[in-house]
Amino acid sequence: MEQYKKPLPEIDEDTKSFWEAVKNHELLIQRCQICGKYPPTHHPIGAAGCPDHGDEQMEWVKASGKGKVFTFVVYHRPFHPAFVADLPYNVSVIELNEGPLIMSNVVGCANDDIKIGMPVEVVFEDITNEHALFKFKPAA
Repeated sequence: MEQYKKPLPEIDEDTKSFWEAVKNHELLIQRCQICGKYPPTHHPIGAAGCPDHGDEQMEWVKASGKGKVFTFVVYHRPFHPAFVADLPYNVSVIELNEGPLIMSNVVGCANDDIKIGMPVEVVFEDITNEHALFKFKPAA
């Protein structure tokens, strides 16, 4: 596998389960064990916790991997020098069918074809032997 030259996800105790699942091509989100609610936002940096029961009651569960584009932006200047070759690229917020919002990229279509409300599904990109990324493509 070619050496990956972009920043790698920072994995810690709070995010280890999430990134291990992504490496295995699964998308996990957190859900309250008491009420079954998902936090309204989810980033791979840990959960916001249940508004009613706190973060101690959260569990990782497999997400459907399906959702829709909630919002997006197309970068014409790189956020980081490693992304210069990708210009222009999008950063998108996906509303998962389960409800939480998650940030990623939409791939498999031109940036001009991305629309708010567009149905998408998760895809995975193996970037090193130890790391994978999750992205979204237009749903079939």
